[in-house]
Amino acid sequence: MRIRQRAACAAFFMGAVLMAQAWAQASQRQLTLDEVLRAARDNPDVMLSRQSLAAARADVLAADHAPPPLLTAKSSSIDLQNGVGAGDIGRKRVDNSLGIDWTWERGGKRSARTTAAERAADAALADVDDVQVQQLIAAGNAFFDLLGAQERIVEVNAVERSAQQLSDVAARRVQAGDLPAQEAARTAIETQRSRVELRAAELDRERAQISLTQLLGPGAAVRGLAASADWPALALPGDDTDLDALVDARSDVRAAQARVASTDAALAAAQAQRSADVVWGVSLDRYPGTSNRLLEVRAVVPLHWGYQFEGEIGRAQAVYTQAQDALARKRYDAKLELQRLRDEAEANARRLQIFEKDILASARQVAENAELAYRKGAMSLSDLLDARRTLRATQLDAIAARVDHAKAALAWRLRTQPMPTP
Repeated sequence: MRIRQRAACAAFFMGAVLMAQAWAQASQRQLTLDEVLRAARDNPDVMLSRQSLAAARADVLAADHAPPPLLTAKSSSIDLQNGVGAGDIGRKRVDNSLGIDWTWERGGKRSARTTAAERAADAALADVDDVQVQQLIAAGNAFFDLLGAQERIVEVNAVERSAQQLSDVAARRVQAGDLPAQEAARTAIETQRSRVELRAAELDRERAQISLTQLLGPGAAVRGLAASADWPALALPGDDTDLDALVDARSDVRAAQARVASTDAALAAAQAQRSADVVWGVSLDRYPGTSNRLLEVRAVVPLHWGYQFEGEIGRAQAVYTQAQDALARKRYDAKLELQRLRDEAEANARRLQIFEKDILASARQVAENAELAYRKGAMSLSDLLDARRTLRATQLDAIAARVDHAKAALAWRLRTQPMPTP
């Protein structure tokens, strides 16, 4: 019985050890920026845009075909006045006919509607690229929000430990009669404030993980994973960038250009309706008592008297003009956005550079000097707390600057580099 109990305890202990190792390995795994961007390329919004592309490509197949021929079978010249009995129907002379009719489209209707569908498919393809870029930027922003929240937790946690140590030292000094109780209460308040800030930073991390999960979709396992420190290198965008060339290469501008071409072809299709289509037909008739091989050839042409499709052409012209205006507006907005992204990337890079090289180092030096002076009795507690608050605010501002720089650099890179065709 004891052997069984020992074996069960050993098995339970080994299972607990294995579970702890697996949990440690899972907790050590970090989420990289490349993984997030790869997942964002196929997130639900991108998949929806690809379905729209598939529908647009199916419209090309629907447009690029001629009207189907029509098969006609009829019986005519049945005398209902003489001999209407049921037994007389089979002996009557009935004109039986079998024919086929085919519509000849004139004016280039098929070519125009096929071109319109093809350009619409091109616009849908460019829309996929644009949605993909938007989702990559959004996913990258969420990743850097998560990374910034993690670093804020580290900084606030260090501040909380330092405040707790100072509070413990103050409590011992109060007991020894070396410090007023009012000063110890102030250190306790600082400790409580640090704990509250730590809880708030942890909540920001949870929110960032949820936002990243929503962007990447249910298939991405993000919850519980820490973001790796994939901060972009500090670099300034070049001032010699040709914005006009970048505007023409943008996916949203290419989509607007394709829609202009599509509406132009749709206008040509509407104008082609003025060319009347001819329906050609041929029939083979059998009329007992007269001939068993009678041939009929016919042509049907609609007469557009009093109406020349002014409504269809006017609507197509208005849609074409609207597409041209939308393209001009898209070009204007795209250039302004690129200018804004370049300015933001440059400003945030300079801001981060100042924080890392000047402000943060100075704040740390001031805090270290204040700690040393307080331990030697050359500085009051109020001055020490002010120095610590300044360092904490500077560290949090530096993290915010790092996050802003990373977002701006990623957005500029994604908007200025061509995307692969899905």
